[in-house]
Amino acid sequence: MKFAVPILIFVTLVIFLGFGLRRDPRLLPSPLIDRPAPAFQLMRLDEPNRPFSPTELRGTVWLLNTWASWCVSCRQEHPLLLALARSGVVPVYGLNYKDKRTDALEWLKSMGNPYILNVQDADGRVGMDYGVYGVPETYLIDKTGVIRFKQIGPLTLESIEKTILPLVRNLNS
Repeated sequence: MKFAVPILIFVTLVIFLGFGLRRDPRLLPSPLIDRPAPAFQLMRLDEPNRPFSPTELRGTVWLLNTWASWCVSCRQEHPLLLALARSGVVPVYGLNYKDKRTDALEWLKSMGNPYILNVQDADGRVGMDYGVYGVPETYLIDKTGVIRFKQIGPLTLESIEKTILPLVRNLNS
């Protein structure tokens, strides 16, 4: 009996850890899904005197991709964003997160620019409103400005083909 309590505690911990390790960390539930995307007005990265607000995109299904020049995972997903932008299936907008403007512009120049436009969130306030855990993160926003999907971490070919593109087709029909 003296060993039963520690063994019971150990078995309980193993069960909880087992369930936790099987979960995909990119599938963290977001309280923003099926809610209006947070409103913001930020200056464009390429034209720092020209503001942009997502309200300009009402009536359009679009992606908002948070990224930064210092982000290693952003380099990983970048070729997929370039291909997605070339396909023309869904417009991709960028939220440059906690980055220096000059570094971000240089990164886009050297890596290619898949974005219709980028805004700069230098202090990360808009990212906090969107619940950004860390870059990259991508949000699919519908025609009424409601977030329909959130990808935590880099996009993959699988997430684009099996989740994002079907959602885009459904939201555009």
